[in-house]
Amino acid sequence: MDFKRISEAKDEILNELTKAIVGKKDTIEMLLATFLAGGHVLFEDFPGLGKTLIARSLASVLGLEFKRIQFTPDLLPQDITGTFVYDKDKKEFVFRAGPIFTQILLADEINRASARTQSALLEAMQENQVTIEGQTMPLKKPFIVIATQNPIEYEGTFPLPEAELDRFAIKISVNYPTFEEEQRILQLRRERKQDEVFLKKILSEEEFLKMQKAIEDVYIDESIEKYIVSIIFATRQDSSITVGSSPRGSLMLYKIARAYAAICGRDYVIPDDVKKFVIPVLSHRIMLDPSLWLRKDASIDVLNRLTKNIAAPIGK
Repeated sequence: MDFKRISEAKDEILNELTKAIVGKKDTIEMLLATFLAGGHVLFEDFPGLGKTLIARSLASVLGLEFKRIQFTPDLLPQDITGTFVYDKDKKEFVFRAGPIFTQILLADEINRASARTQSALLEAMQENQVTIEGQTMPLKKPFIVIATQNPIEYEGTFPLPEAELDRFAIKISVNYPTFEEEQRILQLRRERKQDEVFLKKILSEEEFLKMQKAIEDVYIDESIEKYIVSIIFATRQDSSITVGSSPRGSLMLYKIARAYAAICGRDYVIPDDVKKFVIPVLSHRIMLDPSLWLRKDASIDVLNRLTKNIAAPIGK
């Protein structure tokens, strides 16, 4: 699949999503780039801003299977992965698959479940498989987790451990709509006369997988690779950061920058592709000095400062 077709598909997807989602073009482009890079997404935002709607709508237009799990304190790992149950007719144990056997999985309010239940996702997110009762079962391709967590609800929640956070390619927020966007939301609801929004499928599963494969042909110059590594190393050397990004951070910047170049219709990466994803890719991969914990957006400020102080490569 050529890169012009990938860019055209992105435009078609954005146009179709305007039936359900107002604004959020930048957010959707980030999600598409992450999906094509094979990454998982963590939404951290307030309730009611459309995170579930965005996830479900994207699954519809991409032609991918979608399932949702509401995470609660009493949720068990087998509620996610499935389990073996005894079949009286067959007189044997048969496997009953859980909701993890899908292509886009929405893990709603993931931090409300215990660490043991959250851990049921770790193998799936890293290796595209689950192991149940000693049996390893592959998951469908693509397999993408979109998790949400509420930043203001702390009672009865279990913070995601660093090992789990590191498996999410990006962490982003939807943010509140503007005055005009919110008015447009009401207008669309009035015009369609129902809550449900029906979206046309833009891609097939096969086309999406071809787009993912095409990302490997996007050229990234050695100077930009060094630029990515310089940013990662800066997170390990800055006095404001106690724990810097892991190598997984540099790999995700590398892969998502190439995917974003592709949806922009280019077969090569430019430094701005990297800069765009520094905060989404790295903000949840660093631990700040305790003196900064109470400062809102401290990680964003630190990453912006680091990126500004690192010279971007100049095109030849």
